[in-house]
Amino acid sequence: MPMRSLTALELLEVWEQGAVQPLVKRALLLLEAACPDLSFEALAQLPIGRRDACLLELRERLFGSELAGLAVCPGCGEPLEMGFQVADVLAVSSEPRSDQQDLNGYLQLSLAGCEVHFRLPNSLDLLALETKKSSPPPPEQLLRRCLLALRCDGEDLPIGQCPATLAEAVAEHIAAADPQAEVWLAMKCPLCSHGWEAFFDVVSFFWAEINGWAQRVLHEVHRLASAYGWSEADILALSPRRRQFYSELIQAC
Repeated sequence: MPMRSLTALELLEVWEQGAVQPLVKRALLLLEAACPDLSFEALAQLPIGRRDACLLELRERLFGSELAGLAVCPGCGEPLEMGFQVADVLAVSSEPRSDQQDLNGYLQLSLAGCEVHFRLPNSLDLLALETKKSSPPPPEQLLRRCLLALRCDGEDLPIGQCPATLAEAVAEHIAAADPQAEVWLAMKCPLCSHGWEAFFDVVSFFWAEINGWAQRVLHEVHRLASAYGWSEADILALSPRRRQFYSELIQAC
């Protein structure tokens, strides 16, 4: 998917627009700015994993490949620093075979006399199920939205009558086809040796970085504007290195 980087001014504009939006819309605003050839609606229909892979690519373009964060050990409560690379959280997708797709491009699966047609979850599903927690939505609710048609023993049935074994098979197929949609990090506390898995939500992680960056940049703009009388646009047009140089001159005076 064609993508470009964002200027400081463009990133600040997205940050300002997204400040009052839920996480999913923040993700789509970022991609809308970086992928001008695609509409908001088209981006919202991307499978979650495809969307998140694009966000990781954009994050790497803006801030580099190194990621850093904090975690709290659930065993002893010790705060831990995390450091990893973008490549460490990029999953390898298992693309569905062509014979698993129907004429509309949706996926299909047959088991024990039943055939179900379904699709991969997208941002529209997440918007409908979004909570304030940085965790995956309830799997059964997300799966229910993705089931499209059910036929058992030659009879069309309501989606709600999907057998549990078939629903489990569909969930496994979705996870294999779009592994980037749910990434877990293997963690181990160096103090108590407790091991656990932490869910990595690229949207909240990336947005927290953008929020911190925006506040630092706006403070820098304030200092330079106060000292030199330059406009915000003029200051943001400077490279980060030149803005830092002028800020250091102000502090030295």
